[in-house]
Amino acid sequence: MRYPEQLIKIMREDLTQHGIAETRTSDEVDRLLLDPANGTVMMVVNSVCGCAAGKARPGIVQALQSDIVPDKVATVFAGGDIEAVARVRELAPSIPPSSPAVYLFRDGKPIYALPRHGIETRQSFEIAEVLKQAFEQHCTRRIQPQSE
Repeated sequence: MRYPEQLIKIMREDLTQHGIAETRTSDEVDRLLLDPANGTVMMVVNSVCGCAAGKARPGIVQALQSDIVPDKVATVFAGGDIEAVARVRELAPSIPPSSPAVYLFRDGKPIYALPRHGIETRQSFEIAEVLKQAFEQHCTRRIQPQSE
């Protein structure tokens, strides 16, 4: 069953207002995750649950302030983007489906996953640290300091 858009709009914006792209169809997921030119892609499976609101989304936003980040960052919404979420999960068959969840993909293959059970047991700052460590291990894009 799909959630009403007016219910999840604000939860989507918790990520999109920070520059995280939405992938709302399976075709959009494929264009992002299967194109080797996109490098390392972080895919967030967003959710209406409390651990997404209080832990996952704030932790993700904080982690993206790191010096090393994925080349691309996108999100799908569980209960909203049904086909897109199914496609992400299809591309990560060895990882049990969960939401919220954070994946790193390269060349259409998952190279890292932080599933719900790794989110709900941590605070947002701890999630940020775990993701920063994953970025350091799997990503090469460095954020350039802004000149004054």
